[in-house]
Amino acid sequence: MTGTAPVRTAARSWQLSAEASAVTEKFPPRPVPASWDMTAADRFTVARRMLAPPFPASDAKSRRSRKLAMLKILDWLGLHPGTTWQERWDASGAGGTADWRDRMLDDLEAAGQLGPQGRQVRGKLGLGMVQLLGGDVLRPGLPWLLATRTPTRVAAEMGRARDPAGIAALKQLREAGVTSRETFVPAVEHVALIMAAKGGTVADITPGDCVQLMECSRQLSARANPAGPFFYQLLHSAGVFPPGAPATVRMINPKFAGQLSAGQLVDRYDLACRPVRDLLVDYLRERQPGIDYTTLTYLATTLALHFWKDLEAHHPGIDSLKLPPDIAAGWKTRIQTRPARTAGGGAQNVARESASNILITVRAFYLDLAQWAVDEPARWGPWAVPCPIRGSDIQARKQKSRTKARMDARTRERLPLLAAIAAALDRGRRDTAARLDAARAAAPGQLFTAGGQALRRTRTAKPSRRIWADDPDSGRRRDLIREEDRAFWAWAATEVLRHTGIRVEELTELSHHSMVQYRIPDSGELVPLLSVAPSKTDQERLLVIDPELADVLSAIITRVRGSDSTVPLAAAYDPHERTWNPPMPLLFQRVIGLENRPIPIVGIRGLLHGALTRSGITGTDGKPLDLQPHDLRRLFTTDAVLNGMPPHIAQLILGHKDINTTMGYKAIYPEEAIRSHRAFITRRRDLRPSEEYRSPSDSEWEEFLGHFERRRVALGDCGRAYGTACIHEHSCVRCPLLRMSPDQRGRLEDIRDNLLARIAEAEREGWAGEAEGLKVSLSAANNKLAQAGMTAARRSETVSLGIPAYRDIAAATVSAPGDHHDR
Repeated sequence: MTGTAPVRTAARSWQLSAEASAVTEKFPPRPVPASWDMTAADRFTVARRMLAPPFPASDAKSRRSRKLAMLKILDWLGLHPGTTWQERWDASGAGGTADWRDRMLDDLEAAGQLGPQGRQVRGKLGLGMVQLLGGDVLRPGLPWLLATRTPTRVAAEMGRARDPAGIAALKQLREAGVTSRETFVPAVEHVALIMAAKGGTVADITPGDCVQLMECSRQLSARANPAGPFFYQLLHSAGVFPPGAPATVRMINPKFAGQLSAGQLVDRYDLACRPVRDLLVDYLRERQPGIDYTTLTYLATTLALHFWKDLEAHHPGIDSLKLPPDIAAGWKTRIQTRPARTAGGGAQNVARESASNILITVRAFYLDLAQWAVDEPARWGPWAVPCPIRGSDIQARKQKSRTKARMDARTRERLPLLAAIAAALDRGRRDTAARLDAARAAAPGQLFTAGGQALRRTRTAKPSRRIWADDPDSGRRRDLIREEDRAFWAWAATEVLRHTGIRVEELTELSHHSMVQYRIPDSGELVPLLSVAPSKTDQERLLVIDPELADVLSAIITRVRGSDSTVPLAAAYDPHERTWNPPMPLLFQRVIGLENRPIPIVGIRGLLHGALTRSGITGTDGKPLDLQPHDLRRLFTTDAVLNGMPPHIAQLILGHKDINTTMGYKAIYPEEAIRSHRAFITRRRDLRPSEEYRSPSDSEWEEFLGHFERRRVALGDCGRAYGTACIHEHSCVRCPLLRMSPDQRGRLEDIRDNLLARIAEAEREGWAGEAEGLKVSLSAANNKLAQAGMTAARRSETVSLGIPAYRDIAAATVSAPGDHHDR
């Protein structure tokens, strides 16, 4: 079976993070007891309590509605078995439905207790239910409280009847931070729901209760976290939780679920062949100790999804790694493309840039199994089969060259614009700060001009810690605090990255502790240094802080420093290892809600993109310039080497293990290659004797030309070096430096014949010594004749390829001055 249906990724199952699991163990959710005072009270006691302050409403109409609804609910619950009101509620079955009112009215009508108002009382039942929740008569489960349509505004009832001080303390926290009403109101409502389900006051809520609410909310909805995690941060900032509780709700947020096991990584794709599934899990476990978690997830995705899941989708029932040639060829063809949506909403296949990496990973998988089978034949031997991917199938070198060319092109385009980018971001930072200061000083409705723009301070119905302004031309409302915050952090990130060349993950891990100083022993001078935490190479680096970088770091520390003049601690999540780092005084952090939260890597990218879009700087394609954090690392490398920094020093600064990686970051310019070559020639010329470069005299020039004239002999050309005399006393026939001319073959044959005659004469006369010398000359003459014959044969066999000689090119492009006569 061969098809083209795309292979889809399985949805990730619900999983609590390791931190959330630890929280539930250390601070478990409170159990709901079987009975408590108010739920065990009789009807008269409950009614009298619900009609006494603070439960009655302020106006008479509301008091009558609440009383009627509360008594009707008690009548309904009295129809069901149980010794407590909670038992009767559980027996009614209404806790499993989102809208319990219809069931209640049906039960009352069947019992003849519906009353004169009949079903018209339905719209008031929520008032009675919220009164019973506030009075702790009933404690419905969290799932029902999250799903029910009524009652609503439970927080208002809890703040009025059960815990006024606790709810008021939460509301006061909104005045201390910049939190929108859309975020704050649901958070207080979720706190009230925990009180309604567990009993007690705000101070009695545990972190485990919060985890339980988030888990219930996730089970009731397909969204990532519909309950909204801010309620946890609200309780933590109010000092409700004991020491040791997570400082940030993100530690218990399912979005930060932590690392998955090898089995969980593979099971995301629901493989049909169980033996291959187990093999992949064992393979990942074997590789896991030597790789990081990101590499582990990449291996799982490549082998389980792109390789085996694709084979199962196109060849159902496949259960062996030994692939027939046609199946292997089909997979290698499919992996070259991936499905993508078109602008019109359709689908098409586009080239997959990571195809070579997938082939390399699968080939390594086969080769690892073959190698491991030698050491553990019982475990890996059954899976050691020929690899379907040949070395020629992988175009890694070509892909690497293309990637290098693409990155160099990006660097060449952005390096000339780096100064303009830095100036634009600095101007944006200053302008947004000026507009914010001017807006703070302006009265509501007043026009003001700052940062090159005219705006009007917004009139708000309610007091807000946000500073809003309206654009008089477009009418668009703008949050000046947010604009200033984004402009500042975009400028700060760009400046630090371009002055240091560090990676973006290293940028997010810079802390107040990263700034150290070194005292030079001889002079006693203090040198400020920036300590870069280990990342890819697991090696700490120290970078010199220049004055410009020092100004940037000073501005960052001034901004994040708290009221006690210290940098607040913030817990950062490592997106590569899926683990939480201990709280640190991180430099790149900002207040979100009530929490000091680190700026993540994706946040840095978003800040740069937004700032470049607002700056109006465009690329060669006319679109807003795209600047990624890693582009600044390449720009730093290229600029440093161009300005004379030795490559091996740049390697140490960048933290590369291999200098070839450093040189791969550097974009070579054509003019740079020419300039460097000319500089090399100049340096080489400086090292040679100076007299070699003086102007020759006439006698020296004549001697030089005469040397080449004296190299011409009867049989051809002498190849001896310039300035050397003939050491053979012009016995050219014997000399190996003679280059025989084919035109002189007849002369050499005459010399050979003469040598034969002289040898015969010497032998006839008994001149043995003379005969030996003549035989040496005869042998040399025969060799020269053979060389001449070979040269003539090669010339006769030469085929013209149509390639012009240099003299033809020169004649076509260069003409001597004054050579204008007709030819």
